[in-house]
Amino acid sequence: MKLLFDFLPILLFFVAYKVYDIYVATAVIIVASAVQVVLFWLKYRRVEKMHLVTLVLVLVLGGATLYFHNATFIYWKPTLVNWAFGLAFLGSQFIGKKNFLQRMLGEQVVLTSQTAWTNLNYAWVAFFISMGTINLYVAFNFDENTWVNFKLFGMMGLTLLFIIAQSFYLSQHIVPDTKTDSEPPKP
Repeated sequence: MKLLFDFLPILLFFVAYKVYDIYVATAVIIVASAVQVVLFWLKYRRVEKMHLVTLVLVLVLGGATLYFHNATFIYWKPTLVNWAFGLAFLGSQFIGKKNFLQRMLGEQVVLTSQTAWTNLNYAWVAFFISMGTINLYVAFNFDENTWVNFKLFGMMGLTLLFIIAQSFYLSQHIVPDTKTDSEPPKP
């Protein structure tokens, strides 16, 4: 469900593009991203960094797209979002004792070693940098319709494939939960 919520602005962008054009779609993704942040805030009383980074970039690049009536700005948004996250994950490797993935998943998942966490984090860095690069390739080597289709289906498909591949990696390095339902909770 969270993945759908995260991809909802992109889905709305896609629909608006198919019905109208890139400029209406850009306005839709700006509004949808803002609404996404507000709804998340109302429900959880916090804002996810991914949503906030996306909103800022959509406001800046989407605003430039609308102001200059030039779609090139919005083409760069997925790349800059992915590269920002790639750099953040990379930087987290050198700041503090835990990288981003350990901070996000460490309460739910225990891995066999710090090396497993490091490798997983670097895999996410490579994924984000690759996704940004692939977006630029598609945006500037294919027509706008192909880019819009890739933005929804290609990026979502590649993300799902990466998550599946990550699951295989995790299955080799996860420490099984030894608790059973019959054990009483520890005080």
